[in-house]
Amino acid sequence: MEYYQYIKSFHLIFVITWFAGLFYIPRLFVYQIEAFHKSDPEKEILGRQLKVMAKRLWYIITWPSALLATIFATWLILLQPYWLEQTWMLVKLVFVVLLILYHLKTHQYFKQLQNDVVKKSSGFMRIWNEGATFILFAVVFLAILKSAINWVWGIIGLLALGILIMLGYKMYKAIREKNTGN
Repeated sequence: MEYYQYIKSFHLIFVITWFAGLFYIPRLFVYQIEAFHKSDPEKEILGRQLKVMAKRLWYIITWPSALLATIFATWLILLQPYWLEQTWMLVKLVFVVLLILYHLKTHQYFKQLQNDVVKKSSGFMRIWNEGATFILFAVVFLAILKSAINWVWGIIGLLALGILIMLGYKMYKAIREKNTGN
């Protein structure tokens, strides 16, 4: 079973690249939405370039990384099925399911914007961008600490993270509006 560590390494590499894609694609959505509200020719030029960037990120990095991370994770579980007896792993898998749902919903937003359908604001996308951050924190702490016992502190920590992110967003928005005069 000496190859277990190699499989684990590949799993971690693809988890990292998957998250990289999930962190960056909503930023591209923000720019696409803002470009959509500009006038031509800026709207057309920016819109076309941002679509290409999003498409490459989504189909060349994010989707393959998600699939490969899942394949290597499944392989790890098949090699070490006793992990499924651990409470922390079951909780981690719940967060993985949430990550997959987040990914699929992000894919819907991607498809809409590729078809010039703008249903969300750039502000919404800035907040949506933080969804993967919450899941990442939960998964990393569960994987490293291997503890699902102290839910109270975990929930308090996630709430505190959410509050800090919202405060940061509000401060950023206020600074941005002050600098642009909007």
